[in-house]
Amino acid sequence: MNDREISEIRRRLRPERNNIGRIRGCYVNDNHTIISEFDQMLGLISSDEAEEILSLLRKTLSGSIGRNLLDISFSNQQVLEGEEHKLLSTLRSSSLTDNDAVKTFFEKIVKSVDIEGSYFILLANDKYDIITYDANGDKNDSPEMFTYIICAVCPIKVAKPSLGYSLSEAKFKNIIRDSIVSSPEVGFMFPAFDSRTANIYSALLYTKDISLAHEEFVDTMFKSVIPMPASEQTTSIAEILNDTVADDCSLELVQAMQAQLIELTADHKTNKEDEPLTLSSKDMSTLLRFGGVKEDAIGAFAEKFEDGFGASAAIHPQNIIDIKKFEVKTPEVTVKVSPECSELVQTRIIDGTKYLLIRADGDVEVNGIRININE
Repeated sequence: MNDREISEIRRRLRPERNNIGRIRGCYVNDNHTIISEFDQMLGLISSDEAEEILSLLRKTLSGSIGRNLLDISFSNQQVLEGEEHKLLSTLRSSSLTDNDAVKTFFEKIVKSVDIEGSYFILLANDKYDIITYDANGDKNDSPEMFTYIICAVCPIKVAKPSLGYSLSEAKFKNIIRDSIVSSPEVGFMFPAFDSRTANIYSALLYTKDISLAHEEFVDTMFKSVIPMPASEQTTSIAEILNDTVADDCSLELVQAMQAQLIELTADHKTNKEDEPLTLSSKDMSTLLRFGGVKEDAIGAFAEKFEDGFGASAAIHPQNIIDIKKFEVKTPEVTVKVSPECSELVQTRIIDGTKYLLIRADGDVEVNGIRININE
């Protein structure tokens, strides 16, 4: 799924736009035991409560592709005979009315999800008459209905008592608040909405923490291999650069790579490309070549890159270098600069000592106090 397709489904998850029939869920306690379940028609829930529920579901379609949102693929054999795919398909086709399938689904999540403390599982089914437009921009009758399920696994946080004032007792007192459902840690949508139609060979996984792979959850629910977590990809690429580029891995190289990734990302957005922007081993070699890295070092990098990620690997730019920040760190000092102004930072060796130089053309403040820089 691309950004436009994800946004199209996310926009549906509003009280006035969705076609969700029923909401099913269960409460799981600290001992990983289901202690209560519910099955409600969304239309019979108050508008405020419906918005809160839909807000949790929307969050499973938030974040960045390749970081928080990851494609899960099913093989032909799984689609034909796989138990995991059959269960998801049954939930979808029955509009969550198959109680045995729902019970099995909840039990599989409880068995596999790694969340400390109690949590809430939320499951919904939506039917979307896909909107199409003619050449004049007028809406056409929908030729297809996209039916999907969406699931969110949300930790439960017990709110601490807070100081309040009781009018009836005319005094201050601690007010006890109930437990609160927090944002989902993991979730998914099935099937994927690819090219604005159902792709039963794919699901979209959501993870709040980009450092977590949720391997047991993915294996249990999908019998699929999840890509390396985004934060681990970033760390691995940094290690490969340090191992192979060595002396060529300068501040100027990182600045050049980041500048190129920012430009590629901007062009991709301007051109409204359907497929998410990713970089292959060949693309990475081009970036290094642009930064002045020697060919033998580029060859060594490409070899290790393919060994670590696979020959056909495609990495999201944000997992290579954070294009939204520029941070220089030493054991004692951390300097943060807007990526657009990274050229203000330079490195120098003066009298045998390494220095970071930061050009300061405008006002300079220290702890909010404007200072002068004198010769």
